[in-house]
Amino acid sequence: MGDTTEELEAHAAQTGSWARTAKDLFSGAAGGVAQVLLDIIKVRLQTSNKYPNAVSCATSIFRNEGPAAFYKGTLTPLIGIGACVSVQFGAFHYARRAFEERNLQASRPADLSYGQYYLSGAFAGLANSVLSGPIEHVRIRLQTQPHGADRLYNGPLDCIKKLSAHEGVFRGLYRGQAVTYWREAQAYGVWFLTFEYLMAQDMKRNHVKRSEISAPKIAFYGGLAGEALWIASYPFDVVKSKMQTDGFGPDQKYKSMRDCFAKTWKAEGMRGFWKGIGPTLARAMPVSAGTFAVVEMTMRALG
Repeated sequence: MGDTTEELEAHAAQTGSWARTAKDLFSGAAGGVAQVLLDIIKVRLQTSNKYPNAVSCATSIFRNEGPAAFYKGTLTPLIGIGACVSVQFGAFHYARRAFEERNLQASRPADLSYGQYYLSGAFAGLANSVLSGPIEHVRIRLQTQPHGADRLYNGPLDCIKKLSAHEGVFRGLYRGQAVTYWREAQAYGVWFLTFEYLMAQDMKRNHVKRSEISAPKIAFYGGLAGEALWIASYPFDVVKSKMQTDGFGPDQKYKSMRDCFAKTWKAEGMRGFWKGIGPTLARAMPVSAGTFAVVEMTMRALG
């Protein structure tokens, strides 16, 4: 959308290039560093009725647990975030090039339709969920465990060991994976679709190539894409957080994703699926803006 036919055909010819795949993966990793902080407020609001709002939650955490508490559970995602974002962008561009090649073989323009952009993003989300499911489960357990002497886990490795010991790796460490698939597919389908739509409209409106769009605009479009991501997928994220803080054995409240949706609706109504959306959206704009800006500029620098 905005490139010449010759440029698109040349781009499609590179589909099988290992060098291009490596560039996509490296660019994604470079964009993933800033995606962790202050997530504890979102998780606490999603999984507890203890706090009336985000300010009350933040104040309580600071007063009772100290400023370091805002970084609870961040070690695991900080270690894995580069890999996650690398997988997201690598899988997205893999699917994108596959669609471009398919379109050319069908004697159509190589440009993806917006439906194809969504499907490419959804594929990226599903690929990412294999990593994000257990990483986020460990993070959430560490963020919501009791403070001080009553804590349940002595760090990420101890948490992984204990979660796996309850019901095995797949039912313990990977609890909530079904809803994670739904969340990731919807979230990243909308994320990439929104960004590509905004970039395409800029190229069309200003008659410029993609490489001529400025970094501030890229960041702004990326920020808007981050807002769209969470609005489109937030109820799934709430259910995931509830399932991943649920007890084991006789203490387990939710038998399945469907059961969690039903019980949340019965107890809290529609409002229950949107608790914590305020701080999530406030965090999403700068995080997503930075991610897309870094990835796009890194890809340009790598050629």
